Amino acid sequence: MTAGLWENWLLPGVWITIQLTLYSAAFATVVAFGIGLVRNSPLWIVRFLSGVYVEIFRGTSALVLMFWLAFVMPLAFQWQLFPMWAAVLALGLTYGAYGSEIVRGAVASVAPAQQEAAIALSFSPAQRMRRVILPQAIPEMIPPFNNLLIELLKGTALVSAVMVPDITFSAQLSRLATGESAEIYSLILVMYFVLAFVLTRLMRLLERRAKAGIGQFPEKRGPLVTRKLSPSKESAQSSNLITGGGVQ
Repeated sequence: MTAGLWENWLLPGVWITIQLTLYSAAFATVVAFGIGLVRNSPLWIVRFLSGVYVEIFRGTSALVLMFWLAFVMPLAFQWQLFPMWAAVLALGLTYGAYGSEIVRGAVASVAPAQQEAAIALSFSPAQRMRRVILPQAIPEMIPPFNNLLIELLKGTALVSAVMVPDITFSAQLSRLATGESAEIYSLILVMYFVLAFVLTRLMRLLERRAKAGIGQFPEKRGPLVTRKLSPSKESAQSSNLITGGGVQ
């Protein structure tokens, strides 16, 4: 493989894939939170319409949607999108539908007592969501969002079908130019793995920070040992148990 292939095709293809992943993930996040939060709305019509959206975009192919946006919409509506933005829109709508179910489930998993306490403190619905529910729900969303982000990264390979010069499209051109199918496609597999590994590390760091923000960060401890508390600590612990609801 020559240096020209790296400089002119493969490295630009990596950069296009990174951009596609970032733009699609940002759009999918907005869609996921917007749809996921209204799925818990008290209005049935809002729940119904958001549910229709989820079922439609979960049940259709992202590749076919990409084709529709790139090739059908210009003919039907006289509105032409650049291939890259058609790909971002298709991926964001599709993966946003999956992400909305993650958001809905995480919000619903927050203990009702937390919401009741916020109501007792006279918080408005927006304040309850922003200050009580989301801070507890977001750490629960991050692990499944991590998996969805990796799926989105791999899904960007579909954009080569609409002539977006990502890694896969560049690999196809390189294979046609050199005839080295095994070497090129093996290299592309490694590239996707490296990108996925970096994303996973970043998401796990984000998860630790989110959990630390609400006091859920696991404390590193050694083997279980029995320790005798000092008299002052025993007194303080007893006081905490009595005043903190230790006796029901």
